[in-house]
Amino acid sequence: MRGKGLVPLFLTAEGALYAAFLTLDLSGRWAESTYLKYLSIALCLALALAGPHGVEGRLTAAALALTLLADTFLLLYAQFVAGVAAFCGVQLLYLARIRRAGGWPVPLCLLLRAGLAAGALVLLGALGVLSLLTGLAAGYFVQLLCNALESLTLRRRGRSCRLMAAGLWLFVGCDLCVGLHNLPGLLPVDPGAAVSAWAAVGMWLFYLPSQVLLALSGRGEPIRKGGMP
Repeated sequence: MRGKGLVPLFLTAEGALYAAFLTLDLSGRWAESTYLKYLSIALCLALALAGPHGVEGRLTAAALALTLLADTFLLLYAQFVAGVAAFCGVQLLYLARIRRAGGWPVPLCLLLRAGLAAGALVLLGALGVLSLLTGLAAGYFVQLLCNALESLTLRRRGRSCRLMAAGLWLFVGCDLCVGLHNLPGLLPVDPGAAVSAWAAVGMWLFYLPSQVLLALSGRGEPIRKGGMP
């Protein structure tokens, strides 16, 4: 799997899967698209495992392994708490990559993440929708959003960091669609059937490209803290 044609082959396969499951989703055949979606994430992990195996590559492979585990819980077994908990681990691994490349000063990083997470929990409690699942989801999204914001400070540190930043922001787009789709079940707010249906498609419209970019980012040049590659 380490030949020069591996990445083009990977992108071709992912493009075919992407077109296939989006076509199925747009035609309302959700059950038929599930395994195509799962396979597309498994291919991202396969690319990461194929190397290179520097620290960034190993962290990315570990993050994609947890991503596949999360999707196993969510797509195949509808175990939402376990799935979201696995995604929390994913964001910790991407945070480790960001910290290796520099990122915000540590006090700012910790204060912002902790403050936003606490604020989100207080808000959920005030709305009467705080539970283990919503609390985990809020904490996860705060970490994802902070990772995406912090990754922007690394955009001049090489192709690997630029790919990671783009992947994280597409990840944010996916989770905004997830939240919009599930909003009527949490709050007395109905975004409308059309918006909710679009959000259901939009999840994977953003999600697979995000994982493809993150997988590719693990193959980039190694990053030395405090300087260019």
